[in-house]
Amino acid sequence: MNRIIIIGCGGSGKSTLARNLSKKTNLPVVHLDKIFWKEGWINISREEFNTLLKEELKKEKWIIDGNYDRTIKERIEMCDTVIYLDYPRMSCLFGVIKRVVSSYGKVRPDMADGCPERFDLEFLKWIWNFNKEHRDKFYNILQKEKNKQIYIFKNRKECNEFVKNL
Repeated sequence: MNRIIIIGCGGSGKSTLARNLSKKTNLPVVHLDKIFWKEGWINISREEFNTLLKEELKKEKWIIDGNYDRTIKERIEMCDTVIYLDYPRMSCLFGVIKRVVSSYGKVRPDMADGCPERFDLEFLKWIWNFNKEHRDKFYNILQKEKNKQIYIFKNRKECNEFVKNL
């Protein structure tokens, strides 16, 4: 495991898992949210994002967390390990609400400077619809991958056990 991508619904704990895996493996973490957002929750252009992501993908070792569907194929192509946090909707909603309550107004370590945690109704709607809109696509992509180590966790306990046993 030298190049790991972590995908899953918002609130599933992708960034937390990335940090925990980094502690165990000493692999550097790349948070896609930190690349995509600029101060004041302004997103960078698609071209700039693609350029920055390509620079990260060229590196020998990394853990990349985040969805950003339109670049999922490039990330899967370059990784050796995929971790998909396929959690129930309510678990993810709970994760986001817990995160907002604990970090409201603060900039999280996995977020760009100047992007403090906030309550975002559109983000909650995105989480609500995530499995319906993304799950099949993720499974279809992962099903085709024969030369990758793929881990799919259905709950936090499974994921925590995996990290503990590394």
